[in-house]
Amino acid sequence: MPPRRRRGSAPFYTDAERAALALAEAATRLQDGAEGVTDEIWEEVNTHFTEEQIGAINLEIALTNFFNRINRTIKEPAGQTWG
Repeated sequence: MPPRRRRGSAPFYTDAERAALALAEAATRLQDGAEGVTDEIWEEVNTHFTEEQIGAINLEIALTNFFNRINRTIKEPAGQTWG
């Protein structure tokens, strides 16, 4: 089995997409004791997106994490019973 790549490391991601993925990963991994969104990550995101876009990205990250946590709480695998 080939080694696992870090998210966003595949060559077909743009720099902006890599920045958004790094933000999502850092925000999501807070529960694991990770340091969260570093200044480096935040600066990179700010070079690629406007304030409005960053707000939308953060909202999407939060919403996805919310649904993942609810699904884990009620033991409902995502997408299995959605109509």
